[in-house]
Amino acid sequence: MRARHRTAKAISIACGLALSAAPFFAAPAKKKPHPAVPPRVTAAMRAASLRKVNAYLEDSIRGSLWQPGALVPVFEQLYRLAGGLGHDPVHIIHYGDSHTAADEMTAALRDSFKEKFGDGGSGFSLAGRPFLGYRRLDAPGGATPFWHSDGFRSASGDGLLGMGGMAITADRPGQSVYLDTECDFLEIDYLQQPDGGTLALYDSDQFLENLPTAGELAPGFVRYQVSPGPHRFTLKTLDSHPVRLFGWVADKQNGVTYEALGINGAEASVIMKWDENELATYLERRDPGMIVLAYGTNEASDPEWNHESYEELFSNLLHRLRQDAPTASILVLGPPDRWAKVRGVWHPLDGVDRIIAAEQAACRENGCTFWDARQRMGGKGSMRDWVYAGLAQADYVHFTAAGYQRLANALFSDLMRQYETYRKTRLEITDQTVYGPAK
Repeated sequence: MRARHRTAKAISIACGLALSAAPFFAAPAKKKPHPAVPPRVTAAMRAASLRKVNAYLEDSIRGSLWQPGALVPVFEQLYRLAGGLGHDPVHIIHYGDSHTAADEMTAALRDSFKEKFGDGGSGFSLAGRPFLGYRRLDAPGGATPFWHSDGFRSASGDGLLGMGGMAITADRPGQSVYLDTECDFLEIDYLQQPDGGTLALYDSDQFLENLPTAGELAPGFVRYQVSPGPHRFTLKTLDSHPVRLFGWVADKQNGVTYEALGINGAEASVIMKWDENELATYLERRDPGMIVLAYGTNEASDPEWNHESYEELFSNLLHRLRQDAPTASILVLGPPDRWAKVRGVWHPLDGVDRIIAAEQAACRENGCTFWDARQRMGGKGSMRDWVYAGLAQADYVHFTAAGYQRLANALFSDLMRQYETYRKTRLEITDQTVYGPAK
């Protein structure tokens, strides 16, 4: 693995991938007591707004990725995967807020990566349904009612929340969780704890084995090889001792996994409240090729943050993740445009400006790539056109399924343009190594 990353570093210098400047993704606003009333939009207004959005996306291609050279490590992994030079799967872990939890944009990115580089399975997903808005469109799951959830945007509990910042606990027999997925390998992540309970694992109706979770307090995991193809895995509690589950890992032999770990209403600071040693253990075990951070919309309306305090927080977070996953590329998606209602009138939210600037500065400090979603969608004030075009919701914060698809397509195409630059340079260097420089 070290040789692979030394190769990537050398190629990054030769590539000369430009260091530009920019930001992208966001989270949900605080919940309102009543849903926003959709604006009155005529067919002509909708058509005109859709034309504007199309023009925004066409005109904003250049400069949307800032410091793309920081993506070279994951590009090398993808290059080797696509060329059959290695069989290691590439894991992408995407942390974020409600945009991520909804799994609309992330599902579109997942499909695009898998179509180009192969299907590595669903990867890590949270156990059960820890909160109402959580879902994974590629790996649906659920649970019986008597599970207690910890985590959320406040990181409630003791901080022992696994890799995804959410945990579910049961302390009575007969409680179950399930996962529908296709895989060659299954891993179960749980909390090993004194006096922990025992689980029974089933594949459809077939009993596989009992899994005891008792032991010295530590991150717990167990991995199985299973027959390739679709499965419904079920875990059932067998006694009244506490069992705490973090999630499932469902992998195939090779390909890409795109693992969406969103929490409704979350801010980036939530990750700093998770147990550091436990998170580091699971990230080291997962060995992600890329970590994506998609926070900022909630922070834009949070008076706790100014430019300096948020830059410091975000820089500390990037530094911590760099320590936990030193070989991973880190991609930050800055917040998209967002509006707020002031005295009954919608206006662009100025707080987005300081969050974008702070995240950019933190990325510059820590050598991370930044995608400017607001610039990519049309810049400050463009959210209204997305709403009128039917691509964003009436709260002027979230997007519709079609809108998330458009954003995902834009991000993936931006990443693949840089990947193609890397791939071509990689091939040129390989040719020169084998045949010598052209004469």
